[in-house]
Amino acid sequence: MTVLGLDDTDSRERGMCTTYVADTVARRLAETGLTVDRVLLIRCNPAVEHKTRGNAALAVHTDAPIETAFDVAEGVVSDIAETADERTNPGIVVAPGNPSDVPGKVMRFAREAARGHHTRTDAREHIETAGYRARGWKNGRGVIGALAAVGAWRGFTDWTYEHITYREPDRWGTDREVDVDSVFEAADAHYPDVWDTVDRGSGEAVCVPRTPGPVLYGIRGDDPEACSAVSDHIESESVDRSRTFVTNQGTDAHLRDGAVSTARDGHAYRLDGRVADAPETRRGGHVFFGIEDVDDSLACAAFEPTKRFRDRVRNLRVGDRLTVCGEVSNGTLKLEKFAVRELNRTELVTPTCPDCGRTMKSAGRGQGYRCRECGTDTEGKAERRIERDLEIGWYEVPPRARRHIAKPLIRGGFDAQIHPEK
Repeated sequence: MTVLGLDDTDSRERGMCTTYVADTVARRLAETGLTVDRVLLIRCNPAVEHKTRGNAALAVHTDAPIETAFDVAEGVVSDIAETADERTNPGIVVAPGNPSDVPGKVMRFAREAARGHHTRTDAREHIETAGYRARGWKNGRGVIGALAAVGAWRGFTDWTYEHITYREPDRWGTDREVDVDSVFEAADAHYPDVWDTVDRGSGEAVCVPRTPGPVLYGIRGDDPEACSAVSDHIESESVDRSRTFVTNQGTDAHLRDGAVSTARDGHAYRLDGRVADAPETRRGGHVFFGIEDVDDSLACAAFEPTKRFRDRVRNLRVGDRLTVCGEVSNGTLKLEKFAVRELNRTELVTPTCPDCGRTMKSAGRGQGYRCRECGTDTEGKAERRIERDLEIGWYEVPPRARRHIAKPLIRGGFDAQIHPEK
């Protein structure tokens, strides 16, 4: 077996897609009679500085000899990668052996690529130690993701699928022609095996990208046959080719358990704490609140693109106990989902007189309250139970705002009741 990793071949402005490059490599290998077992689509840490659009790296598992795999990949990347973009710096890594048997250091490199940060120096040292073949274009940053893709099969255990269809090349850069009604019908028929195809709240077909490039649409889910079935029922412009990728999308592989006091920029966390500051809607429609543990506090935000999710956040109250998930950037956690562990169901109100039922009046600063009619008094405010619009359990951003790597609640495996967005 041979494992071929590649990364950083696309451009935010000029298009292309690294999945398309990997599919092209796989097809050229197959055309020569060689076998391709699978193609992996690996999402790396979405918080890194030099990420590509979806921060994806690809791996091709094949029986091709090392030299053949390297030559084919080198030729494809040289031919179609968008190297004219100054931020595009492709890399390929080719490793011998079964993908389940990569060295432990390469496996850990893959895991950390989803949750942390690597340098080109780190990657080059691992490549040299393992004896892999590699090449970088321009500054060669792509070898980081390429090596992570090589180690991914051993590094991750939770896998999902994405069936991606590609446009005819002469249509690239033009508006996509996809019948939205057919997308919704197919998505409804195969939900929840297939998820994040549409956003039923906003009426959007989120599987259809808006960026330039070869992808027509991508169908994600836990069942590869269901993903293909949804694709088969979508009415659209002609499809040039398609492939089903094995992927770590929708797995929360980027989240690490942490504490409010130690959370730092550039990483994504699961954090426990209590609401310290009431939610506040700021300019632009972004909603902020504070969360605290015994040692520190941290700002959390539901940004405007999360739309209706912000209403869930607005319903939080000081004292609610939560688990929050998301990336920390500029000292603020960008909410992807949160779990309500305990709700503050009481509020302090001016007491009423136990004899006549009238509202008491303040007896003066620090002197409690007194009924002017009856003369009864009390030391302070009374607690009153209130109804809450939230329930115990998990809440999430809608599909339109979900990160590729974030796990939809409908996939299950969460430790409390779920309130999934469709």
